[in-house]
Amino acid sequence: MKPHLIVLDLDGTLLTDEKVISEKTAHTLNQAREQGHQVMIATGRPYRASEIYYKQLDLITPIVNFNGAFVHHPKDVKWKTIHETISLPVVRDVIDAMQNFDIHNIIAEVMDDVYLEKHDAKLLDILSFGDPVIKEGDIRKSLKDDPTSLLIQADSKTVEPIRKHLAEVHAEVIDHRRWGAPWDVVEIVRHGLNKAVGISHVSKWLDIPRERIIAFGDEDNDLEMIDYAGVGVAMGNGIDRLKSIANEVTLTNNEDGIAEFLKERLHLE
Repeated sequence: MKPHLIVLDLDGTLLTDEKVISEKTAHTLNQAREQGHQVMIATGRPYRASEIYYKQLDLITPIVNFNGAFVHHPKDVKWKTIHETISLPVVRDVIDAMQNFDIHNIIAEVMDDVYLEKHDAKLLDILSFGDPVIKEGDIRKSLKDDPTSLLIQADSKTVEPIRKHLAEVHAEVIDHRRWGAPWDVVEIVRHGLNKAVGISHVSKWLDIPRERIIAFGDEDNDLEMIDYAGVGVAMGNGIDRLKSIANEVTLTNNEDGIAEFLKERLHLE
């Protein structure tokens, strides 16, 4: 069998609800690699929060972070890194516009520097994964560099009005996603970026065509990736919109959906 590129989202896909990779799934992925297939991660997380899983699987491929805004090879410094940021004037326009909405917090990430508008212990539990530099206070004053991503935390009822505003006013310069439950967060990256864009760079480098890409996901930040892949697979716990465009639907992230699908598709023991 010709080599395939297996692309894995993390939360809700590769990871169980306990945020671990099951032994069965890890074993199956290792089997796939032994048969010549390539395995990579494509996630909305920064690298500092995904490195532990990259190392656990002993991967040797590039990784897509920040939903495509940062694509790099942790084990090859010569690999051409892709890092696309949001311009500061756009960020300031968005933050100014958010004053008209009922929001809880605004967070900007410049790679591993985190800027937090208001102190929030629960958010810090997530954002501090990987020990970043965290600065709290007025982002419009403290942020000096173009950020990799911008996060808007709001009430669940406010998220869609915010996304509607962003689509109407800033569509030419930014793209946005909604985090999965239980977080009511809108994540913003530079326009034209998504996981599929990052995967296309990696697949060309590996010389594996689109039709031999198998991608797994569960949320709306996986839509382009699942549509782009030759075989787009939605997890059983995935959102309905993703399932509607996927080629296949497998078991949930807590039922080794990735392992079960790959065993059958790639004829693994």
